[in-house]
Amino acid sequence: MSRRAELLAERLEAGAALLGEFAQGLTEVEWNTRVKDGRTVGVIVHHVASMYPIEMGVARAIASGTPVTDVTWEVVANINAQHAREHAEVSKPAALALLQQNSREAAAAVRLLSDAELDTTAPFSLSFGAPMTAQFVLEDHPIRHAWHHLARIRDVVGRQGSLGQRRTA
Repeated sequence: MSRRAELLAERLEAGAALLGEFAQGLTEVEWNTRVKDGRTVGVIVHHVASMYPIEMGVARAIASGTPVTDVTWEVVANINAQHAREHAEVSKPAALALLQQNSREAAAAVRLLSDAELDTTAPFSLSFGAPMTAQFVLEDHPIRHAWHHLARIRDVVGRQGSLGQRRTA
């Protein structure tokens, strides 16, 4: 196993764990609080969980040298809106279980990547067709995603908590 892949997988797991731990401690009111885009905190947690398979599919495509041309910000917005409609009443246990399962599977998939695959570049439509490495796609999407939404959730519920102090390699 690649040491780089292991470190990336650990970062993905750390972000998902932080999000899950924080979300577990939310009250029912906080879970149902709306963030700036109108989705509830619960929908956002479920969203992060449900995006891991899609994000990993994109990263694997780039790792194989396959251009990703059909993922645009408009497509992402449509996926997010549809997800919000379909999961508007998501329960905390269901969202947290999916977060744990999908982040674990994503981390396992990251661990399978070689250094050569992490360094492979291909055009990536979310980066305006620029050739991006698979490692960049991993860091900017499945790894960053939980951290990004955790910061927004903390802002909207007005709690930082002590979880932000966790350090990763």
